[in-house]
Amino acid sequence: MLADVTTDLVLAVDVGGGTTKGEITDADGNVLCADTVETPYGEAAFEAIETLGLRLLDELTPDLRDRVARAAVILPGLVDPDRAIALFAANLGWRNVKVGSRFTDRWGLPVLIDHDVTVAGWAEWRYGAGRGHDDVCVLIIGTGISGTLSVGGRLVRASAGQSGVAQAGEYGHIPVRYRDGLPCPCGNVGCVETVASGPAIARAYAARTGREISGADVVFAALDTDPEAHAVVDDAVDALAAGLLGVVHASCPELIVLGGGLARAGTVLTSALQARLTTLLRVAPVPRIALGEFGIRAGLIGAAQLARTGSLR
Repeated sequence: MLADVTTDLVLAVDVGGGTTKGEITDADGNVLCADTVETPYGEAAFEAIETLGLRLLDELTPDLRDRVARAAVILPGLVDPDRAIALFAANLGWRNVKVGSRFTDRWGLPVLIDHDVTVAGWAEWRYGAGRGHDDVCVLIIGTGISGTLSVGGRLVRASAGQSGVAQAGEYGHIPVRYRDGLPCPCGNVGCVETVASGPAIARAYAARTGREISGADVVFAALDTDPEAHAVVDDAVDALAAGLLGVVHASCPELIVLGGGLARAGTVLTSALQARLTTLLRVAPVPRIALGEFGIRAGLIGAAQLARTGSLR
């Protein structure tokens, strides 16, 4: 475990399938400089990360540059943080990329590597909507669905097994529509993601109405006037609740925090999920459903805190 660098500056980089965001912040969370670039396909993404970090560091005056004590880079897909390997990211086309010390060598400071959703969920639990609670499930809902679980004040993480590193928190790949579900890219049928992710909601609405739309936000905006939108969202909430039932019964979280792009739907989503879980749960206590505090910035905030504290604790 690395020592805290609570009084120094840190560099945080959040790599997404479309864009890569970076910023340098101080101990109070003030952003000194920030930038966003498109994420290239394949291993070119890692060169783009290096360049982005250098550009941000070069924006600082020499005295501030010397105060940047550590950095953290969070990556999508499957990640082995202990060996600094980007194992697999289907939408970015990389597999078993040995990150190693390349960022450290290029930036001249220690760099931690970790998984993007794990870090974003940890940030919401420790510093955001879940702070002060020991048993929290964070659900990040966007293009996909995944998240984190803390039990007894500890973050649940999978360990390396014979088949490699597993990624805990893949809630989106819990099958909930066994008989009549849609095929999922994971190879299963009827996973939560095929019903409740942003693209799935938009596809379902288009299939019901024959109208192509730009995204799930359009569906949520039409809830008050469009019965088809209401039916699609009800179906998505039902799938989310069904996927969470096993998690709730197994670990009894006191709080479920919703983050990611779809959480912009706000209380429409939290209220509906709260009502559905209240109807379904009989043995386990019904957790409270809350919106995340950090929104789409959860990853960057988490990466900065990871760099600052030296571990997810």
